[in-house]
Amino acid sequence: MLFKKLYTKSLFRICPKILSISSLRYATAPSSYAETVDLAYSSYESTEDETSVRPPVVILHGLLGSKNNWNSMSKAIHKSTGRKVISIDARNHGDSKHSSQHTYLHMAQDVIKLLKKLEISKVSLLGHSMGGRTAMVLSLLSSDLVSSLIVVDISPAKTSPQIFSMVNLFDAMAAVSLRSGIAMSKARKLADEQLKAVIPDINLRNFLITNLIQTNTGSYSWRVNIPALKENFQQNIASFPSSLKGLQYCGPTLFIGGSLSDYIGKNDLPEIQEYFPLAQLQFVDGAGHWVHSQKPEKFLEIACSFLKDK
Repeated sequence: MLFKKLYTKSLFRICPKILSISSLRYATAPSSYAETVDLAYSSYESTEDETSVRPPVVILHGLLGSKNNWNSMSKAIHKSTGRKVISIDARNHGDSKHSSQHTYLHMAQDVIKLLKKLEISKVSLLGHSMGGRTAMVLSLLSSDLVSSLIVVDISPAKTSPQIFSMVNLFDAMAAVSLRSGIAMSKARKLADEQLKAVIPDINLRNFLITNLIQTNTGSYSWRVNIPALKENFQQNIASFPSSLKGLQYCGPTLFIGGSLSDYIGKNDLPEIQEYFPLAQLQFVDGAGHWVHSQKPEKFLEIACSFLKDK
C-alpha cells in the first residue's frame, strides 16, 4: 500500500459564503490593508498546452524555499497534465521583492496582482506549507479566481510544534559569516560547516544553502529577507489567520499530507471542511513535511490525478 486512505465526507448542500465582521473587512477591501510587491515567477508551457480551455496551475513554495525548488516538479506536472504551470517566488524569497510586511493577506494579494498582470482569470492553486496557507487565504478571499485547490502538508486547523524551531534557523543563517571573493563552492562548504552546529540534518542545511547568493561586489548574503521573516514569524506566519473564520471556498480541494509529518492529521478534516467543505485529505506513506521532494512519484501521481479531473 503506497498511500493511505482518502478521508472525505459527502456534502449535499449549497456552500454559503458566511462572513463575519472581521472577514468582511478583508474580503471587501483587501487592497487597502495589503501593500503588494512584484513577484518573480517561472512559466512552463508549450504550443500544445490545453491552456485555452484549462486554467494554469500556480505553485506556491514554502518558507525559506523558492520557485527553483519546484523546477523538476513543475516540469513533471506540465508534462503530465498538459497545463501551463507558473511557479512563483513569494515576497522576501527568491527573486521577488523584499518588504518589511509578511502576512498571508499580503502574500495572497501579491499573487492576485500577478495574475491580473498576466491577464489570467482562473487558476488551479498548489501550495506547500507557507505557500499552502497563502493558497488557502487567496481561495477564501477571491474564490472566483480559483478553479481548484491543492494544499500540501499544512492545515488551517493546527500548527506543528516543530514550526517554532524555525526561529533557530533564522538565527543560524544570520550568524553565518563568509569573506568576500571566494568561490561559491567554497562559500557553500563554509556555510554548511557553520550551520552544522545548530542544524544536524544535512538535507535541511542543503535546502537552506540554496538561498546563498554572491553580490556584484563579491560578498555573500542570503536572498531571503531573514529580518522580516523573523519579525513576522510568530504572529503572521506560524498560524492561520483567525480573522478568516466564516469564509468558505466551495471548489474542489485536496489536502496532501506526509504520514510522518505532524503538520496535518486526519482529525483535522472536520475543521478543514469548515473552510473548504469539499476538501479531501490524503496521506503519502513514508513522507515527512516535504512530501513532494521525499516521495515525488507518489506526490505527482496524486496531484496530477486530481488536476486532470478538476
